[in-house]
Amino acid sequence: MKAFRGRLPHCAVSGVVVATCLLAAAGTACAQVAPPYATLLRQSADAPRLALSEAEIRRAEGLSEQARARPNPSVSLMTENVTGSSPYRGFDRAETTLQYNHTLELGGKRGARIEAGEAGVTASKARDQDARAAYAYDLALAYAAAEAADSRNALAQDEVEEGEADLGAARALVDAGKEARLRALQAETSLNEAKAALHLANANRIAAFARLSALTGSQTPFASLAQSVLDLGAKTPAVGPVDPLASPYYLAAQAEREAANRRLKAEQRRAVPDVTASIGVRRLEYDNATALLGSLSLPLPIFDRNRGNIAASRAEADAAQARLAMAQNDARAEAQASAAQFHAAMARVTAALGAQATADETYRLARIAYEAGKSSIIELLAARHGLAITRGGVLDARLAAFEARARLARLTGSTISGDPIQ
Repeated sequence: MKAFRGRLPHCAVSGVVVATCLLAAAGTACAQVAPPYATLLRQSADAPRLALSEAEIRRAEGLSEQARARPNPSVSLMTENVTGSSPYRGFDRAETTLQYNHTLELGGKRGARIEAGEAGVTASKARDQDARAAYAYDLALAYAAAEAADSRNALAQDEVEEGEADLGAARALVDAGKEARLRALQAETSLNEAKAALHLANANRIAAFARLSALTGSQTPFASLAQSVLDLGAKTPAVGPVDPLASPYYLAAQAEREAANRRLKAEQRRAVPDVTASIGVRRLEYDNATALLGSLSLPLPIFDRNRGNIAASRAEADAAQARLAMAQNDARAEAQASAAQFHAAMARVTAALGAQATADETYRLARIAYEAGKSSIIELLAARHGLAITRGGVLDARLAAFEARARLARLTGSTISGDPIQ
């Protein structure tokens, strides 16, 4: 049975289970089929998480553009020696000055500011690439979780159907006088437990599909899958050696460290005083004359030397360096752990498949023996319970292998199929 295919309950399922399925179908009347993983990843380019990351890039680009701006000049108009006491009672002795003032940035402020802005854009793009890798990873896990929940729901349905058949066989033997009524009650109890497990599996399936829909930002909830990502992960060639220093997470931390160092340099340059140059023309009414004037002004760095901002930026740079070291250690550990977990999970899948084959045969033989009156209902129920455990074990092992492969793909900045993330 493929987990991504829909399955309707057989007529043998009891009315309570049918009612549960009908309620679930009514709740998803407007639901849709989730496209294949690669298609869904492309279609969810405007998902809220990715939209947030793109907005951060635009913010950094705006700040970088603003960093190139030069100080605005100013123009002043001033009139002196007017409307006072004699001889300045009127405007005959007025002195009117029109002046142009411009601040000259010294110490390489503008260049350092531009470098900091460009480094901020680079860092935001690196964070965006890491965010896209993280989103592709989370989407793969959500897709796989929905598929696993669908499979568990189908296995629970199988359990109910097999329980119905076992109960029918037990009642037939009781009616024929070959089995005590207690055995039928035991089979009925086992069936009720299977029905309760089906209710839980159906609720978990609804929750898994709801989480997948929310992650992609889909307004219409998904109700089924068009592809099995567990099969896709098993068919994809194993990921080769992973370079931890090429992972998007490490590269983003490296870009953040560089941007922090550039901001520190810009703050240090801000401590250098700027010069304001002025040039103007003055009209002397009493002399009927015009004169030029010019001036230079330089602030005295007595009180404000930008020490607080420099200290804060230096601490930020130190923190970015520490985060880079942490990212390097985490990437190396994650690469080693994920590779080991993937190989272990693949071995676990092989063992689980062998155990399931044995459990299938055990249940088949137990069913034949019980119907022939050569074994008890306890042995049959135990065989069926063992089969359910091994089926779940196979699904757990496949899911663990997929998660390990997805973590390796995230470290390489690619999807589970090996395609680079755009």
